[in-house]
Amino acid sequence: MPVWDDLVGQERVQSQLAAAARDADALVTAVEAGAPQPAASKMTHAWLFTGPPGSGRATAARAFAAALQCTSPDRALGGEPGCGFCDGCHTTVVGTHADVEIVRTDLLSIGVKETRELVRRAQLSPAVGRWQVIVLEDADRLTEGAGNVLLKAVEEPAPRTVWLLCAPSLEDVLPTIRSRCRHLTLRTPPVAAVADVLVRRDGVEPAVAAAAARATQGHIGR
Repeated sequence: MPVWDDLVGQERVQSQLAAAARDADALVTAVEAGAPQPAASKMTHAWLFTGPPGSGRATAARAFAAALQCTSPDRALGGEPGCGFCDGCHTTVVGTHADVEIVRTDLLSIGVKETRELVRRAQLSPAVGRWQVIVLEDADRLTEGAGNVLLKAVEEPAPRTVWLLCAPSLEDVLPTIRSRCRHLTLRTPPVAAVADVLVRRDGVEPAVAAAAARATQGHIGR
């Protein structure tokens, strides 16, 4: 199934990410063919996903990362990046893609040492994929020092590196970093949308799915 299927009730965000993934694919294809790069593009090197718990901000970031790495041959025929079946999509979704680093932590903060290692990796060219992608699921936990280290990498990105930062709100991220990111706001998914995905994806009976969706108040992770 397409990588976007787990992004519940976020049609506007999905549309923006899908458009950016198409432009990113066109850009890499042009570079690899030695052709002129597209003049206009919806793709950028740094993104910030915000939204309340359960809105799916990390899910959106991972889906976008998979779409950026999509290698489906259908793309040449007008297909959307993010098929969900090719090696690029599959390995990104399961967390084994060599060029996708997903960072999450149970600690209270992310320090300078860890951030410097991420910045070092971000300077590398993709090894097997189309982009080098860093998904930082807890960008709100960066210390001030770590944020300053990250800032330089976001200000001067490598040509094929993309930063995907996630945080509960815009105010949880240093102003100097958020001003250099494209910001996408996710909402709490409607109960009906959560029930639908439980039926479609997990095979839950409609009545049970509706009850579960109401009980979780649209929180995808519960």
